[in-house]
Amino acid sequence: MVGPSLREPKICDIIASRGRGGISMAKRILVILGHPAKESFCRALANSYVEGARVAGNQVQLLVLADLSFDPVLHEGYATIQELEPDLLAARDAITWAQHIVFVYPIWWGAMPALLKGFIDRVFLPGFAFSYRNGSPLWDRLLSGRSAHLIVTMDTPPWYFRWVYRMPGHNQMKRTILEFSGIKPVTVSSFGRVKDSSLKTRQKWLAQAHAYGRNG
Repeated sequence: MVGPSLREPKICDIIASRGRGGISMAKRILVILGHPAKESFCRALANSYVEGARVAGNQVQLLVLADLSFDPVLHEGYATIQELEPDLLAARDAITWAQHIVFVYPIWWGAMPALLKGFIDRVFLPGFAFSYRNGSPLWDRLLSGRSAHLIVTMDTPPWYFRWVYRMPGHNQMKRTILEFSGIKPVTVSSFGRVKDSSLKTRQKWLAQAHAYGRNG
C-alpha cells in the first residue's frame, strides 16, 4: 500500500513547489511510466520519485504510457513516417521541455515492455531524436543536454541479470537509444527480485525512489 507521503500526483500536471530551504534551483524532470498495467509496483516507484522531486522544489511531469492513446507499431519503419497522435505530440513536447528524464518500467524477457518500446519507436524519430549525416556513417544527437535515470524492476536477481545475461535491456535503453540520441549521463537502478519480495523490502525500494527524486 502506498502511504499518504507517496500519494499519486495528477497525471501530466506540472508540479512546482518550494524546497525546504526556500526556492531552490528547480530542475525540469519528466517521469515516464512504461508499465502497461494501470496499477503496478512500477507505478508506486514512479509516484514515490515524483513526490521526492516535488519536495526538492523541482518541476515534474508524469507521463503514464498506459493512459495514452496511440498506435505503438511503426508500420513502415522510417520509409513512411506515421502522423503522430495528439498524445505523442504532447509527449514529444514534454521531452523537449525536460532537462532530466526518468523511465520507470519492468524487465520482461530481458528488455522493456512492448508498450514502452513502441512509444520510443514512434517518438524517437529522425529529425527529433537524431539525424543521419549525408554521405557519412555518423549522426547528430538531437537530444543532447539532457540526462536520464532508468528505474527498472525485475523478477530475475539483478546480479544474475548483470553477470549472466549481461544486462541486454539496460544496454539497449542506455547505449543504443538514449546515448545514441545524445542523452547522457544515464544512471540505472535495478530493483529485484520483485516477485517474492517482502513488504519491508518494497518499502525500502520506495524510499530509495523517493531519495532519487529528491536528488534529481
